[in-house]
Amino acid sequence: MNVIVTATTPFPDQKPGTSGLRKKVSVFQRPHYLENFVQSIFDSLEDYAGQTLVVGGDGRYYNRHAIQVILRMAAANGFGRVLVGRDGLLSTPAASCVIRKHGAFGGIILSASHNPAGPDGDFGIKYNTSNGGPAPEKITDAIHRRSLEIREYRTLDSDDINLSKTGHASLGDMDVEVIDPVADYAELMETLFDFDRIRALVGNGRFRLCFDAMHAITGPYAVEILGRRLGVPADALINVEPKEDFGGGHPDPNLVYAKQLVERLYRDDGPDFGAASDGDGDRNMILGRHCFVTPSDSLAVLAANARLMPGYRDGLAGIARSMPTSQAADRVAEKLGIELFETPTGWKFFGNLLDAGRATLCGEESFGTGSSHVREKDGLWAVLFWLDLLAARQLPVQEIVSRHWAEYGRNYYSRHDYEGVSADGAGELMARLRELTGSLAGKRYGDYEVALSDDFSYTDPIDHSVSERQGIRIVFTDGSRIVFRLSGTGTEGATLRVYLERYEPDPARQALDAQEALADLIGIAGEIARIRHHTGREAPTVIT
Repeated sequence: MNVIVTATTPFPDQKPGTSGLRKKVSVFQRPHYLENFVQSIFDSLEDYAGQTLVVGGDGRYYNRHAIQVILRMAAANGFGRVLVGRDGLLSTPAASCVIRKHGAFGGIILSASHNPAGPDGDFGIKYNTSNGGPAPEKITDAIHRRSLEIREYRTLDSDDINLSKTGHASLGDMDVEVIDPVADYAELMETLFDFDRIRALVGNGRFRLCFDAMHAITGPYAVEILGRRLGVPADALINVEPKEDFGGGHPDPNLVYAKQLVERLYRDDGPDFGAASDGDGDRNMILGRHCFVTPSDSLAVLAANARLMPGYRDGLAGIARSMPTSQAADRVAEKLGIELFETPTGWKFFGNLLDAGRATLCGEESFGTGSSHVREKDGLWAVLFWLDLLAARQLPVQEIVSRHWAEYGRNYYSRHDYEGVSADGAGELMARLRELTGSLAGKRYGDYEVALSDDFSYTDPIDHSVSERQGIRIVFTDGSRIVFRLSGTGTEGATLRVYLERYEPDPARQALDAQEALADLIGIAGEIARIRHHTGREAPTVIT
């Protein structure tokens, strides 16, 4: 087969964000756009000739075409082997699992995570390194630099590979192995959790659950692991057929977009346990009957109960959380006598800690939880952890959470998202907050006095790299916090995220609605940041 070298010119907008490059499908469909970025990835790597690459995605629109492009370019650039999920499918955590298990050089994951899909939706691509985790900033910066100077890309003159069945095929000198996208991941899950114990729970005739795959990648994983291996009835698994447009839905597992699941769990006769995962399978939402477990609380509860799980009986080395995530996990780490790390948002910041054995569990408030078993957050892993916990404790979700609060105190916590606001307005809001950070200490807002205000900076304890401007923190003398960030996961306008937190140690005062308990802080956040003025919004798009 002939290698084709195609002349091209750079695109100025190929800077990867916290989770790779995300744009509208129509942008990726522009001539040379996808090829430029893929070649920029390969040009930024060293010593990969003859090595193994893992490729897969969340099944969204354009996934199939992009994978064929990547396969031909990987062959033309000298990779010796590619492992690709059947039908081009691999959840993000499963891709990390496959990279690690098979000793791959790295992987290319096609996903825009929880963003909408379809011809008018979003598409994304990111590179993961040999540890299975997202490329660190030194690599993504190199990819961006290369994308600004690229002048040609390499591909093969060849037909598409049949991805519909497992087996081997050749592209030039490169072996392409189409693999079962679920098998390696399912095998790993069985080493971490007590499947017999979960089987007994779901088969006792009293316990009912509902899992919503949101017509995204975790559908096949849920059918195989929850259904075939654990015995969960088929009617308890909803929206399990992956669709290129996610069924027209928004595959973000939160109280707004997972409406069908939430309505089921908030009925008086609803299931005992509910969960959802997102577009590429790395996020999760956990529900009990009439009960929503915040991602921050979920991380803390799982950490406090980890020794009950077969894969974590030796205890935790440490816990890592993103800075905006509530401090609930900090209290667990303190009681367990282990390290707690506060990092910027973005799973790549956990990689060094996990590789160095300094952390075992990690979590972000954006519905992401995971552990050292892979180097990505992992939605179905979190669901299995909760199911095994429920089987071990034999208590309802709400009771487990309430007992946790009684022991550790409750961190009232909420995130307010203002989605699709003017990028200019959001930028002005953040710039004004940065100007204010040096002058807020000592100021009073009602009953609250500012103790600290800064723009969070992180020094990695392993490689000592520094990441600055990671979010504005306003910390009050009683430990309450307000955090402001602009999200890097959208493709239109900007998303302003406002995080609010207040600690309540008294069990008698832990049953308030979170928005009620945080009402004063919500008002203060609006006052300090002038949110209405800069966004033109009267209220958040999503509250979690």
